[in-house]
Amino acid sequence: MQRFLERLAWPDPLPEGEQNRLIKSVSQTVLFNAGDEIVPAETPVDFSSIILDGFCCRQQVLKTGSRQITAFHVPMLKTLLDSAVALTACRVAIVPHERLREITIVQPHLARMLWKSTLIDASVYRQWLVCLGRQSALSRLAHLFCEFYLRLEVVGLTKQMSYPLPVTQSDLSDAMGLSLVHTNRTCAQLRQKGLATFAQRTVTIHDWERLQEAAEFEPEYLHLGNHHLKLCPQAQIRPALHHST
Repeated sequence: MQRFLERLAWPDPLPEGEQNRLIKSVSQTVLFNAGDEIVPAETPVDFSSIILDGFCCRQQVLKTGSRQITAFHVPMLKTLLDSAVALTACRVAIVPHERLREITIVQPHLARMLWKSTLIDASVYRQWLVCLGRQSALSRLAHLFCEFYLRLEVVGLTKQMSYPLPVTQSDLSDAMGLSLVHTNRTCAQLRQKGLATFAQRTVTIHDWERLQEAAEFEPEYLHLGNHHLKLCPQAQIRPALHHST
């Protein structure tokens, strides 16, 4: 829960009373194994979920069996409306919607912060749509690596310029709309250019500024304010150059 509270309160602190109110709103904690469905597709739910530990994704599976990953989730609050699948072992806290409604009445500041989290989700979705529709394979993967660095740094899951990304290249290909062969080739290109390496489910960034440029990465859509400059001490984050890679 602590990681979620840290991200929710970035950069607007949550008073201790509001933190305790949210903690007490949890009705139960559920464990899922990798591959388990946390919420099946198109299933009505009366709760929201806080990913306490582990990684999961949202996905749509077509009748042909093809899969499109629409989001990767790190330890955070998520309202799971479509199919949500655990990528690793996950520990999930369940918050009944009834208790969330109570929060909106008696804790307006906390309710505003939760709503802000939802708006950030929507902003991330829009950025993913742009990446899928208009960026090259190299730019898409570079963008994903940049985004995950900042998202995981906020919740304390990075170590220098490395972080865990417990997905397979097949997962990456389903997220970026690429074939597995193309994804493998793109990972090799990033490594050969000295930008980033994805190996043993860990991403290591070798040159942050050049990775940004390759990704055309502008972190404003994550709504970190100027705080994102503090998250990457190795290199100041600056607007990416607008050109194709």
